[in-house]
Amino acid sequence: MAENDFERTEDATPRRKREQRESGNVARSTDLTAAVLLLASVVLLHMLGLRVLGGMKMSMQNLLGAVHTDNPASADDFAALASYSVRIVVVSLGPMLLALMAVGVIAAMSQVGLLLSPKPLVPKFDRLSPLRGVKNLFNLRAAVRLVMSLAKVIVIATLATWVILDDLPRIMHIGELATGQAFAASAELVYLLALKLAALLIVLAVLDYSYQRFQHNQDMRMSKYEVKQEMKEMEGDPLIKQRRSRVARQLALQRIAHDVPKADVVVTNPTHFSVAIRYDSATMAAPKVIAKGADYLALRIRQIAVAHGIPIIERKPLAQALYKNVDVGQEIPPQHYAAVAEILAYVYRMAEREAAAV
Repeated sequence: MAENDFERTEDATPRRKREQRESGNVARSTDLTAAVLLLASVVLLHMLGLRVLGGMKMSMQNLLGAVHTDNPASADDFAALASYSVRIVVVSLGPMLLALMAVGVIAAMSQVGLLLSPKPLVPKFDRLSPLRGVKNLFNLRAAVRLVMSLAKVIVIATLATWVILDDLPRIMHIGELATGQAFAASAELVYLLALKLAALLIVLAVLDYSYQRFQHNQDMRMSKYEVKQEMKEMEGDPLIKQRRSRVARQLALQRIAHDVPKADVVVTNPTHFSVAIRYDSATMAAPKVIAKGADYLALRIRQIAVAHGIPIIERKPLAQALYKNVDVGQEIPPQHYAAVAEILAYVYRMAEREAAAV
């Protein structure tokens, strides 16, 4: 076997991809999910921030002001007050948390689709090897991850610096505003900065996801030997397959040799198909196909028919239809009654004439 047969030069087969997916080994980027969640959090906080702050303010006022209770020192009253405050917080934060959960699920499913596999949860003790951990620190993949991480930090820091410098006049002006106005202006600047950084993170995460897909496809590549072995497993060993075909042909020949002599007529194509038909009015409701074959088996049926004096009639459309649509042992379908009846009548007349001549 050639040495290059063991090199991973072939793309993964559909079966290999399916097995890897079932085991939970798929291409995904945690950075992409995190970036999408960050962007969604920034937007939702901007939209629902006042509602969340209002709920937290109301909860704090209730706790400190002992609202809805006469004696906050009482355990029952304190529990009721805490329960009321928790409900306020849940009502305030609930919509945002549910929205973030939905965004997280959508972000994950957009990468790997619907995948439920318990195999990634099975502990793999070989990963606990210190030697393997040290090797993972000094390989090409680790170096690529380090370079990508440093590049992300540099790009994000550059963008943040550029945005802050661009907004520096507005930042300096905040000190001249009233408390409420200063808070609103600061929140707006922070929102715009966070929005730009989140959008940049998504762009970087998309690039990371593309790299993860490329690396995943490279990891799944197969050698020519593996592809051949998989084909053998799917189709069976060629030697065993040939042996099965040979045995099946021998059985078919034995069955033909046993059944064809019982036929009343053989309908042919004339060379590609042969169908042996038998009819016994005492035991059969309709004529039956007792043997059929194509090419070599068709030739054997004709040879056996000639040897036993069974008439051979050429009817191309009928022979093709019976071979393709009627199994051995089945009765002739009603749509072929007239054609088969005409052939049998002709055969019976020929047999009567030969008997009378004798």
